[in-house]
Parts: sequence; C-alpha cells; structure tokens
Amino acid sequence: MHPAWTLRPTFRKRNHNMTICNVQLTFFRTPIALALLAGSIGLATGGCELMPRDGAVPPAATAQSISQSRTTAIVRAAQTVAPAVVTIAVRRRERVRRRSFFDDYYLPFRETQGLGSGVIIDDGGTVLTNHHVVDGATEILVTLPDARDFNARLVGSDPATDIAVLSLQNASDVPVAPLGTARDLMIGEWTVAIGNPFGGLISNPEPTVTAGVVSALGRHIVPGDDDEGFHLGMIQTDASINPGNSGGPLVNALGQVIGINASILSRSGGSEGLGFAIPIDRALRIASDLVRHGEVRRAWLGLDVDAVEADDFGRSRGVRVARVTPGSPAGEAGIRPGARLVSAGGTRMATPLDYAAALLELRAGDRIELAVEGMDAVLVEAASLPSVSAERVELLRDLEVVTVTPGIRAERGLAASEGALVVEISDLLVRRTGLARGDVLLAVNNARLRTARDAADALRRTQQSGRPFVLVFERNGRVVRTGLLEWAS
Repeated sequence: MHPAWTLRPTFRKRNHNMTICNVQLTFFRTPIALALLAGSIGLATGGCELMPRDGAVPPAATAQSISQSRTTAIVRAAQTVAPAVVTIAVRRRERVRRRSFFDDYYLPFRETQGLGSGVIIDDGGTVLTNHHVVDGATEILVTLPDARDFNARLVGSDPATDIAVLSLQNASDVPVAPLGTARDLMIGEWTVAIGNPFGGLISNPEPTVTAGVVSALGRHIVPGDDDEGFHLGMIQTDASINPGNSGGPLVNALGQVIGINASILSRSGGSEGLGFAIPIDRALRIASDLVRHGEVRRAWLGLDVDAVEADDFGRSRGVRVARVTPGSPAGEAGIRPGARLVSAGGTRMATPLDYAAALLELRAGDRIELAVEGMDAVLVEAASLPSVSAERVELLRDLEVVTVTPGIRAERGLAASEGALVVEISDLLVRRTGLARGDVLLAVNNARLRTARDAADALRRTQQSGRPFVLVFERNGRVVRTGLLEWAS
C-alpha cells in the first residue's frame, strides 16, 4: 500500500461547504437579453395568445410521464431497502490514557460514544453491522428511520471478518431488507450505499443514499501502520461511503443487499471513490454461526501457503504449499509441501491472501477444487477445525500464553503462523507493556518467538538481565512494536 493511503473503518469530522449553482439567471441579467427574448416570443407567436397545438400533451400528463421517468431502478432500490437501514449509537467505557508508559497508578475510565449503521435482516429484529461499530460497547441503541428507538443486545461479533450481529429488544413490526447474493456480481453494475453518515451531527434518523458501480471484486486490503485488520475478498465500489456509513448495506439495482459497507481508502479522511463492502454471502454465513453457536466455526483444509516469489516491487507471483498437516483433508488428497497451488475453487492463486479469502467462504462439509501443479485437480472436503492442544505456559504470575497452532490460527483469523498467544494478563502488566488478551507475541528484542516456551524464556532473560527490551506482537492483523520497556525494580 502506498504510504499516503489510509484504510479507514472509522472517520474524522470534516467541515463541509455547499455550492449553489444559479446557471439559469446568467442568461437574463441584461435588458438586451430580455428584449431579445421578448422579440423572439413575438416572432414565434405573431403577437397572438399562446395555445397548445392539436395533439400536444396536457401539462398533467407531462408531469406524470416525467415522474415515471424519474423513478429509476436506483430510486426503487433505495425505497425498498432504506426503511430497514438503522442508526447504531454505542457507549463505550475506556481507560484514560496513562501519563507515562510505566505508570502503575490505577487510571480511571471515561465514557465515549460512537455511531454507525446497520440493516435489519429478519422480522425478529436481527441487525447486521460491523464489528468495529460495536466493539467494546457497554450500551447499544438502535434508531429506525421512522424514529423508533430500540435497545439492542450484542449476539456475537467476529473481528476477523468485521461482522457483528445485534438483536433488537421487544421488536415488532420492523421492516426487513431483501437479501441478494454477491456471487454473480458484474463489474460496472449499479450499486447503492445506504447509511447514516455523521450520525447525530445531522439530526435526522432517515438514512442517506449514494450511487455508484461495482468497481472491482475480490479486493484484498492490507492495513497500513495505523490501521487494524486485513479485509479479504471485498467488493469495491465508487458509491460514496462516509463517516457513519460503516455497517450499512450495499445494494444492487434490484433492491437487494449484496454487501455490508466496511471501509474506505482515503488520503483526506473522506470518500474518494474507493469504498469496500463485505460480500453478503460471507456476512450471512458468519451471522448464522454467531446466532447458532455464539462463535464462528471456520473450515479447515490442513494446509498453509506462502508466496512463491516476489518481484523487485514486492509483488507476489504465485502461491506454494508450505505445510500440510498429516491426516488433514489436504493430506488425504495427496497434496505435498512445495507444490505450487494454481487455483482454489476456480479462483487463481496469485498471493497467499487469495487462499485466505477462499477459506473465508468455506464451511465444514463444503467441497473445494484445488488445482496443484504436477497433479490432477483434487476435490477436497473442508473439515471443522480440530481441537488442538497447545502448550500453555504461565510466567511471572502476571502472564499466561499458549503456542499458536494451525487450529488456533484459523479459529482466530491470525496472520502469524507462529508465536505465543496471550490468554491471561494482569492489569499491571497491561499498563506496563501495552499487551492485551488476544495479542500474539512474535519477538522479544530481535529474538523470534515460535512457541509459548520461547516467550517465557525470553521474558525471564530480560527480567534477570535488568536491561530494557522491546516487544513485537500482532494485534487485529497488524504488527505492533513497543518502545523500550524495563521491569520495575
């Protein structure tokens, strides 16, 4: 990604200027222009009263015809879906930023607010939105376009796909958006983005509508230094997506939801025609797992891939099988490490992100065709993630980590294939190191960590030496490097 571009799931406030065009008035500002106009009318009518010619369309019929021509497919799509698009207001409780990195004092919490959009997908009041819209929320209020308010319960949320499911409390007589599919989308077809940009700054619960086209399909968005998470297999559109649109629907010209708006690429912080939506088929599969099981049950093939090679600009030129788990679906199909993976499910594999995106679309029991160089195409049936026991290490009585396994990596959607997953950490260590539960320790100073035991040994060495150290860890798909840390005496 060019360093000047930023992936923005949440946005800054910006000032807006309105320009009013008065083109018509410029034609009649001078007496000469007015005289010419009057003369032309006199010549055309011979000074007689203007009367409609025989067969002329009466004004009422003309108005009706114009009204019908104005009711385009985009207008009908907006009228169909907009009543089911909601505004989501959340309250969060966040700890005040510490005064210094090693501050041991108990720091107070403060309440913050956030706004986003969502769409109702069934008459029971189930709402689809983004994980980042409701992440950390202690209270969720949903407002319908008809100004009705409902308290909402978070059913489940998946950071890896940025999907969350809400349930409206005591919902009745709620509008429902028609659902479509993203499988047959065509580049260039119309799209409509619906949501509530800037939320409470515009005091109106009715959503706004922007139109564009499908610009591209299967887009992978790699986070920059200040961004979080990968976005894989996304729909790209030039329909304007603005602050507060996150979680709202992307709709086709038939008035069917085809995606959930999630992010933009922008150098200014506002819409620049590079918006991205999560395909609705994936969003519904994730939502179904969250509703039924309270978690996402990811498919597993038992193989990991890496890039074959990269050119001078760092672009990958293919995908190679790096590891195959014995007894896995891929292993049983005869796939071996080192082979080049040409395609998966009919999609050409140009980068490892293509393979990760293909896995996101699978459920246990689904079959996917893998084309591997040097062997015939094989049909592999995806399995549920196996229950994998991982080494668990408790150290310093303040930190507990487990070794990252293929199962843990797939279940949590981790980018790192090795490292130590933080499962328990004391508040004191959180304040001193910046680590949190769910982070994956990758390195201490320049020492790479492959297991939980590596992490324990490396941290104990730093404590015994008394020297400052640096931690490198993964959080929400991005790599974070701390400043110099040291143990308190």
